[in-house]
Amino acid sequence: TVPAYACRVRGNPSSWRKVLTMAGYGNAGVPPSVVERMEDFDLEEGRPQTEEKKIVDQRLWEAYISTRPYLALTPSAEAGRVLLHNRDAIVKDTLKRAGSLEGMGIPLDEKGLDDAMRALATILVYGSAEDGHYDELEAASHEAMNVQGVLEMAGFLDQRMCVPRDMGCTSAAAIK
Repeated sequence: TVPAYACRVRGNPSSWRKVLTMAGYGNAGVPPSVVERMEDFDLEEGRPQTEEKKIVDQRLWEAYISTRPYLALTPSAEAGRVLLHNRDAIVKDTLKRAGSLEGMGIPLDEKGLDDAMRALATILVYGSAEDGHYDELEAASHEAMNVQGVLEMAGFLDQRMCVPRDMGCTSAAAIK
């Protein structure tokens, strides 16, 4: 696999399904059985990455960033960086959808959303102890797990995100 393709260009099944089932793109002429089969992948896509897949992705990521020193050291940390960079737009977009998000555990005020986004970014940048990067964030990452709505925000972003438009496939996988 070419690192640039795997890390930034390749989409993911969830994003493809969203596009293909949108009005005007695919569902107007797609037989219902195709749409139903695409929906069957929801459970598979919702599963966290296996350790083997994380290792493969990290190797591809290291090759990818070798010529891009401005990127984070891990795909997970890059996802956190992208979230922080786009935080204002994400908060604004989420607030627009507040009515449909009631009762889902996502904070629906600007401060609460900002706190949840920063907490999620902290968790993503830290990654895990096995990563061996950003160890100074370990305590902050554990604290961030207790911020109201952080896990719900991750689920919401996973559903809203379009890969590769918003971030690459390897980074997006860290949000699951």
